[in-house]
Amino acid sequence: MIVQIVLALVTQDAPQAPPPVSPTEEEVRTSGRVVGLEFTESEAKLMLRGVTESLRGFERMQKLSIDNAVAPATAFAPLIAGVPARPEPAGGKPFQLPDADRTENVEDLAFADIPTLASLIRSRKVSCVELTKMYLARLRRLDKTLSCVITFTEERALERAGELDREIAAGKWRGPLHGIPYGAKDLLAAKGYPTTWGSVPFKEQKIDLDATVIRKLDEAGAVLIAKLTLGELAWGDVWFGGTTKNPWNPKEGSSGSSAGSASATAAGGVAFAIGSETLGSIVSPATRCGCSALRPTFGRVSRHGAMALAWSMDKLGPICRSVRDAEIVFAAIQGPDPLDDHLIDQPYSPPGVADVKGWKVGYLKDAFDRSERDKKVLEELTALGVDLVEIELPSYPVTDMTLVLWTEAAAAFDELTRSGKDDLLVRQVDQAWPNVFRYARLVPAVEYVRANRLRTMLMRDMAKAMEGIEAYVHPSFGGSSLTLTNLTGHPTVVLPSGFAESGSPYSISFTGQLFGESKLIALADAWQRSTSYHKRHPRE
Repeated sequence: MIVQIVLALVTQDAPQAPPPVSPTEEEVRTSGRVVGLEFTESEAKLMLRGVTESLRGFERMQKLSIDNAVAPATAFAPLIAGVPARPEPAGGKPFQLPDADRTENVEDLAFADIPTLASLIRSRKVSCVELTKMYLARLRRLDKTLSCVITFTEERALERAGELDREIAAGKWRGPLHGIPYGAKDLLAAKGYPTTWGSVPFKEQKIDLDATVIRKLDEAGAVLIAKLTLGELAWGDVWFGGTTKNPWNPKEGSSGSSAGSASATAAGGVAFAIGSETLGSIVSPATRCGCSALRPTFGRVSRHGAMALAWSMDKLGPICRSVRDAEIVFAAIQGPDPLDDHLIDQPYSPPGVADVKGWKVGYLKDAFDRSERDKKVLEELTALGVDLVEIELPSYPVTDMTLVLWTEAAAAFDELTRSGKDDLLVRQVDQAWPNVFRYARLVPAVEYVRANRLRTMLMRDMAKAMEGIEAYVHPSFGGSSLTLTNLTGHPTVVLPSGFAESGSPYSISFTGQLFGESKLIALADAWQRSTSYHKRHPRE
């Protein structure tokens, strides 16, 4: 779900221009009814010339092919006048790498956290090549059940791991991600490998660059071992190769759209993964698979080299086994990028290990009242010395306002729809992209603008609702928070918070101030260190 790629969306079989359109007065009146307006006969007659000219203008513009990489000349920013960003550091003490030892079998490290792996690599108790080979072999084995990989990048991974071992031998250590194997959701371009977007029409697509996130991870020393599955064009967990499975219960899907990223991480097939979210695509699979993940503030992480779905809502973030792991990855991928025109450069300070005693943290009382199992989180936060403050989120028709997403997505894949290649997508049902792309074309531009004006009002009211608190805690799917904060651009951390009788995990979420990741992560880390939910792993 993102911006700036370099290949045309459809490079062959360009859509044929339809014959000149000459609508009738009755068709104009019918079109009005579709958008909730009733035109009189005289009004429709008067409109006829303008409507006809507009349609012919559409045809002329449609003759120009537009890459998925090209963003519109309008930009969304989550900051509004009079409401400053909140990038204050958490003020914690820097954490140190543990003094770790390995066992004889390197696969015993499959579920180790990043600091443990980093300690072993830095001390040369485990080599980068050894760790990479272990995860590659394990992921291949797991994929037979989970269907979580689209493309293995083995040649690239082993070559890079060898280079990193030589650097360690020469005394160069790039930091905690040096030699750490990971996977990337296959909407991120990786030079030399297909970038399929999980979709039949793009199975053979190759983009001749590394996405900025992949480049930054490469510079930090991380080792890309696989392009992981996503629901086709970033919806759900169904892609052209099947359904990605939940490692806790392989009879069900892993949820999506960051389906493979969550599944592979939870199963110990990679040390971490990169996912993306437009409307729940990190939070939902992280919940289903029991991962710890961060959806950063909108505009904080470059989207260059990633598929665009909704330019004003797409976000990239880490899916990991702990929030501390997520912070290490986030620190590497956030920050400036001259290739992303819409990136918002704000300072970031790693939180370290912070004492959250006395912090004011909001909570959504109604959401917790409807969820007994989540109330224990409030008790655990109180035990940490947090000052819980009841808050209410602004009341807006946020579900209706997601027409912003559907309309932008229809524009991003306009040529796919007009070419007829949308018929190639696997899911052809009401709630799937082919159908949504079609009916979203009927959304009036006026209503799209109206939704965005409401969005401005929502952001102002959200700033007021969060005055005086560092973050707020909420059931991940409780109330309107998930949809609302994807519209406003606020950052969210999602963490496992328990297990159902079936053994499947469920989660809790913390949402922070805009660009307030430092304190958000510090709060989530303090809570997670007081629990052990994230230390439980699925069995093969």
